[in-house]
Amino acid sequence: MVSIKKSKPFGLWDSPVSARMLSQDTRLTEVGWSGDGKTLVWLEGTSGFGTLVAGGNGEPALVLNQEVSCQGGVGYGGGEFSIHDNTVYFTGKDGSLYARPLGYHHARAITPVYGGLASPVVSPDGEWIVYVFSDGTSDFLVSVDSHGKTWPQKIVSGSDFYMQPTWHPHGKYLAWVEWDHPNMPWDQTRLMLADVNPLNSPNPENVRLLAGDVDTVVIQPAFSPDGKYLSYLSSHGNWDALILFELETGKKTILYAPENVHLMEPAWVQGERAYAWQNDSQTIAFIQYQKGVATLWKINILNGERTQISSGPYTYFRQISISVNDQIVLIATSARIPPRIVVWEGDTWKVVAKSSTENVDPQFLSNPIPISWPAADQTLVHGLYYPPTNPNFTSNGKPPVIVHIHGGPTSQSVAEYNKDVCFFTTRGYGWLEVNYRGSSGYGHEYEKMLRKNWGNLDVEDAVDGARALVSEGLANEKQLIIMGGSAGGYTVYNCLIRYPGVFKAGVCLYGVSNLFTLDMDSHKFEAHYNASMIGHLPEAAERYHAWSPVFHAEKIKDALAIFQGSDDKVVPPNQAEEIIAKLQQNGIQYFYRLYPGEGHGFRKNENILDFYQQVERFLQQNVLFAP
Repeated sequence: MVSIKKSKPFGLWDSPVSARMLSQDTRLTEVGWSGDGKTLVWLEGTSGFGTLVAGGNGEPALVLNQEVSCQGGVGYGGGEFSIHDNTVYFTGKDGSLYARPLGYHHARAITPVYGGLASPVVSPDGEWIVYVFSDGTSDFLVSVDSHGKTWPQKIVSGSDFYMQPTWHPHGKYLAWVEWDHPNMPWDQTRLMLADVNPLNSPNPENVRLLAGDVDTVVIQPAFSPDGKYLSYLSSHGNWDALILFELETGKKTILYAPENVHLMEPAWVQGERAYAWQNDSQTIAFIQYQKGVATLWKINILNGERTQISSGPYTYFRQISISVNDQIVLIATSARIPPRIVVWEGDTWKVVAKSSTENVDPQFLSNPIPISWPAADQTLVHGLYYPPTNPNFTSNGKPPVIVHIHGGPTSQSVAEYNKDVCFFTTRGYGWLEVNYRGSSGYGHEYEKMLRKNWGNLDVEDAVDGARALVSEGLANEKQLIIMGGSAGGYTVYNCLIRYPGVFKAGVCLYGVSNLFTLDMDSHKFEAHYNASMIGHLPEAAERYHAWSPVFHAEKIKDALAIFQGSDDKVVPPNQAEEIIAKLQQNGIQYFYRLYPGEGHGFRKNENILDFYQQVERFLQQNVLFAP
């Protein structure tokens, strides 16, 4: 029986994707295998609490940490846990490192409550743990005995940041990544290697630089299971390379250096993994990224032969891990599939855990269409367009379109499940993700274009992207909306200021309004980010003033909604309060919602629910029903 579509205006379609349903979804951020390869442990985030779950072994899933939230405490987080044999070592939100054996046990603190912790890794004999520590001012690599009998000891210091410590399988070496201000970890890093006496506490000796120089990024060191090689990812010209370092001879080999694809993403958080060794020490499984789509491959290190592993229904992968039985587990997703924990079984993907109930028919969910348009300098700018999608409705004319600006700004919108996209496209909105000049994923040269131009090129590309949709007949010119959070919120403000009337409304989430105060208030990780993106003060003061929305707020004429977390340490509430004061002085109407207890991004179920409800109401009043 053929269903007859109902005619209803764009934006008012009845949707099976409710605000309450989305507010209940779980975040899946990390996964790993137990030492015997029989049990999976993964991290779920629900309403601000990080829950470790053990399962996938045929037994009912078991929650491992009811008492304390598992949360990475360095920078933006990540690197929350590791597993040695059948014990999980995890970082608590309270600043302690915990040990939790699998089975019927309780988590036990093995370090005092202090500072922020990330990336705990256990020595092969199980006696020592090395992890990243930060007190917000200084960062170190720290060691502690795995039983918590002694005080943690600082073992590596002197650099501003540390990431991804890793043990040699025989306990002879320790490798890690480090870098210094003013660089970010996608600008320049160093791979360090040190000798360690496995019979003593892990005090690194003979520390030497293995890789990394000016403008070279090196991340994700990993020793081969047989201890012969140290592998790592490195920037390589405009793209990336997978490199092998033979420990005995010191020989370096570029195993794989493709063109037009990336092998790594910007390291915004600790603990990211884009590849893993198989146990024969001859094969590496890796993720490859191209224009917002990820694929999975294997490469033989002896002959360089590559084999693609079927992606199945998925278009993006994260956090690869391989068991002692060579089983691959990943976090997988697509535009129509919320994130899942999946295991490759040789010819198909087995689903172990889901982040959502998945009770919406996929035919209601929009698939992205890669698009591009020329910038003023003729650079091709990239984006993903999601058309309005709902099999029950049709509309006349062109749809309203939400032009979305990702955060970062050194980041990328990819072909993955996006709750915002699902909510709005099922209601009849189009959606454009703008990967403006400066976004990652399209070559390092493209990524570097935004340096000294943040607040300029991103604004041009957002406006040009909206106009490109109009010219292609994909958007209603009178119903364009711009939305973004953090760095994307900064672009929202600037678009409304410099291009009044292009967008009917703007939705800004914890957006930057004053570059001067951001420079003074920013957390350590991004303390010098503005210098790269805009310029050094005082020399660049003119650009800071020209591109700070707060000094030009009187030019905003279009409807504006602002959402902010009260506990945001990255973009503090004063960024919203300053521009709101200017809007009030000039009699400009706005909507403002401050969420108590929220940080940089909204995690609490009740606030996520309210956000969707408020934005839908705001757009109805100021776009759909506005003259």
